[in-house]
Amino acid sequence: MKSYHNLTDSVLLSLFSDGDDSAFTEIYNRHWKQVLFYAVQKTGNTRASEDIVQDVFVSLWKRRGQLEINSEFKNYLIVSVKYRVLRFLSRERMKRLAEEDNVLDYDILDDSTQQYLDFEELYSRLDEIIGELPEKSAIIYRMNKEQGMSHREIANETGMTEKAVNANLVRTKKIIRTKLNTFLSGFLL
Repeated sequence: MKSYHNLTDSVLLSLFSDGDDSAFTEIYNRHWKQVLFYAVQKTGNTRASEDIVQDVFVSLWKRRGQLEINSEFKNYLIVSVKYRVLRFLSRERMKRLAEEDNVLDYDILDDSTQQYLDFEELYSRLDEIIGELPEKSAIIYRMNKEQGMSHREIANETGMTEKAVNANLVRTKKIIRTKLNTFLSGFLL
């Protein structure tokens, strides 16, 4: 039987991509605790964090034949978990807002309430658009806009160059702007 303990992540990924399931098992055993710890730190919710980590590894399993990971694998996992954590936190925020909305009793729908609802619909559409982006683009966008990270910080986190991060953000913002303009033109009519 082959020993996988001494193999690097990149060798294991190559073996896994070629159909070696034991290589995947080694990758999982090597990294699951670290990414789970990271997810729990960010969400404060162990059960949700376990689901997030499981989703990341299931996604790897499903895409094993076409995996192209150009950065250090550990960074790739952390960024993947970070993206899913952001989605989880966003969903939790939306649930919390919906619950708060249900608690409030609106007898009269005045302009300020309508403006708030319009903003929430716009925010919800923006969140959907970001969710439709390629995973890496969405992660970079959220790191920049939601976490306030600089291009340099994002580059260090993702293993990309600052120039690549900037180019990615420019493309992503153009896509978002186009889709929001389409939404707004339909929304305002």
